[in-house]
Amino acid sequence: MLTKSEGYSVKPAEHGSVDDVIRINEACLPEHYSRFFYEDLLRRFPKTFLVAMRGDEAVGYIMCRVEFGLSEIESLRFKRRGHIVSIAVLPEHRRRGVGTLLVREAFKGMADYGASECFLEVRVSNVAAISFYRKMGFRIVARRRGYYLDGEDAYVMARLL
Repeated sequence: MLTKSEGYSVKPAEHGSVDDVIRINEACLPEHYSRFFYEDLLRRFPKTFLVAMRGDEAVGYIMCRVEFGLSEIESLRFKRRGHIVSIAVLPEHRRRGVGTLLVREAFKGMADYGASECFLEVRVSNVAAISFYRKMGFRIVARRRGYYLDGEDAYVMARLL
């Protein structure tokens, strides 16, 4: 899988990509994970752990997992659900379609794993991200109080695949 748009490409992450993903995560987001967490997601869900490239430079990533649990959309139904755990694009590469490429390719990987819906958590204060996710077809389905380590709430946003 290699998808391209405006000089950017999206490809599956490889073991050697983890350092780039950690670098982008630390530059863009307040939530950080252990190296084991990244490597475990890459090992278990390689079709949904993707890196955006500009030439030889990694400029963004998305990492997801697929879970079996209660639907975020259909009450009291158990489903296989894609979960966007983390997505980030370096600031100088935003608003160029990179995030859209990453999410669309991750949707394909989730579907390959049998997921029929996708969800994520986003800070209630992150207006730009909420707007982006709405454009990608997500809607707010719940609010999780005190979700983040600093106490900020999260919206749960979900959509069918």
